[in-house]
Amino acid sequence: MKIRKAVIPVAGKGTRFLPATKQLPKEMLPIINTPMIFHVVKEAVDSGIEQIIFVTSSGKESLENFFDRNIELEDFLLKNNKEEYRSLIKSIGEMVEVISVRQKEQLGLGHAVLCAKNIIGNETFAVLLGDDLIVNEIPATKQLIDCSREQSSSSVIGVMEVENSQTNKYGIIDGEFVSGSQKTLLMKTMIEKPDPDKAPTNLATPGRYILHSDIFSALEEIPRGVGGEYQLTDAINLLAKSGNTFAHIFDGERFDTGSVTGYLDATVEFALRDEKLKNEMERIIVEKVKKYSLKV
Repeated sequence: MKIRKAVIPVAGKGTRFLPATKQLPKEMLPIINTPMIFHVVKEAVDSGIEQIIFVTSSGKESLENFFDRNIELEDFLLKNNKEEYRSLIKSIGEMVEVISVRQKEQLGLGHAVLCAKNIIGNETFAVLLGDDLIVNEIPATKQLIDCSREQSSSSVIGVMEVENSQTNKYGIIDGEFVSGSQKTLLMKTMIEKPDPDKAPTNLATPGRYILHSDIFSALEEIPRGVGGEYQLTDAINLLAKSGNTFAHIFDGERFDTGSVTGYLDATVEFALRDEKLKNEMERIIVEKVKKYSLKV
């Protein structure tokens, strides 16, 4: 079965980026000159996704607008001989179908995913968190889609290795590697933010999932969990009990742009990866190191 749809929850308030996010959605904050949400959507599109479902809240309209056509702007750029920019703007408006559904109360990631139930129907679908950027030649979501196909369209949780001291910042999975693989595990359980001495592994879930539509039944069954919210982790654990939920260690470098330090890290990294900006970014870094007598 082809996986055509991706859910991207973007209803959060982005309080760690106030006052910038007083009027601007966190996901629209730019990495250089491109909103962070563009990188997430492009990963989905490059993985074969045809329809993006934003789970939004009040004040998030600019996310959907960004991926719409802006004919007035396109005409302005054309009349001013800025064809390169016009082509860029037009391509963004045509890259994928976008649908928005409101999460009227922020009751957790599980609740956000459940809000997309009527649009997803009985299909297996992807979930990408809007403030996690993963850079790799083969998109992380495509790696998980390929793994899901290998496992008969089962749910697959993207995981990465973290330092043992960092397990209390993530959902951590436990499982056993499937025969002949060093990257795919049959999941036993997922534990939300365990202390290092209680973590079964160091395999963390940073925000990429392929979920079978059975997840909706599980989400409707679970009670509210930590913080009075419906935890996606709890629903995934229900699926894991049936013995057909997998975890896959994806290849790629991950940036947590939901934090200020992660956002800064991504900004520097993306500038250094850009051939037009690389030399200037290197010059700026060297100058700042000298100016502030920083140790390197």
